[in-house]
Amino acid sequence: MADPNPGCASRGPSRRGVLSGILVALLLAAPITACGKDTTEPAATDNELTLVLDFVPNAVHAGIYRAIEAGYYADEGINLTVIEPGETSDPVKLVGSGQADIGLADPTDLATARARGVDVGAILAILQRPAGGLITRRDSDVNRPKDLETRSVGVTGVASDQAVLRTLVESDDGDLGQVRVVTVGFNGAQALAAGRVDGFIGFIAADAAQIEASGTRVRSFPLDEYGGPAYPGLVAFASPAFVEGNAELVNGFIDATTRGYEDTIEDPDKALDALVGANEGLDRPLSSRTLEGYLSMFTNPDGGFGEIDPAAISQLLGWLTANGIVEKGQVTADELILP
Repeated sequence: MADPNPGCASRGPSRRGVLSGILVALLLAAPITACGKDTTEPAATDNELTLVLDFVPNAVHAGIYRAIEAGYYADEGINLTVIEPGETSDPVKLVGSGQADIGLADPTDLATARARGVDVGAILAILQRPAGGLITRRDSDVNRPKDLETRSVGVTGVASDQAVLRTLVESDDGDLGQVRVVTVGFNGAQALAAGRVDGFIGFIAADAAQIEASGTRVRSFPLDEYGGPAYPGLVAFASPAFVEGNAELVNGFIDATTRGYEDTIEDPDKALDALVGANEGLDRPLSSRTLEGYLSMFTNPDGGFGEIDPAAISQLLGWLTANGIVEKGQVTADELILP
């Protein structure tokens, strides 16, 4: 579940996504300095910075596009290039290899990357809660995770999906062995709406909005409300070497991005204008409904944006270890959060 972007997990690749996949392929094949940059801000700033999104632009990125439109990155002397990944593994590949500067990802991806020896760590929290969980139809009789026994659940095939499903069912004293697991890729929303599965593991804010926009009401079971860790579900990350060598640039990125999300929280419509204006083809009503689902997730209980709580990362790592996704001691919270 951690691989796709929490904004559009069940969307198929758009033409823009295919084109950006070609750009990512070029970046992976050659040093980034050899690739032409289609910058999103005027070139009057001093420092080039490349940001690789976790998926195609969507409501979870509204604060970034608000910061671009408002000139917050330019205020920090940053000329920002935003790249859409062709595959969900691209952000870690590009940032880990030094071919891009900053990426967005679920910390689960960072933990598994560090376990493989890829030196990356989080610098800013975009979401303060995990984005995923179980989604079912409201007109079904699945009223709690235990009710999935003898029923079918769609998963993408990513290892963490099985961990999410196990956590949800077993936290409700259910028997995972009685659940029929069906691999549906990133088509869980379509499979649920068509009645091919009784539920699926997906991204609640995005997938629930998408399904309900088609006329099917849903019921959602967030991971952190059913036995799972309460960790930041989307973070900006970089390599320690890049952060150490570009402290002023990284701090400028953090400050500008924070301003963009603070604007988004205060005036969602203005941020949606920036997002939709910069990304032709986005459905504004659907994006608005999706953003409604994310707004409360942008801030911690104290109302602050961006903080990464080491205790929350430790909780995530414990969950990953318990589910066999990383080995005990392979990754620590101190390694996963960069100063």
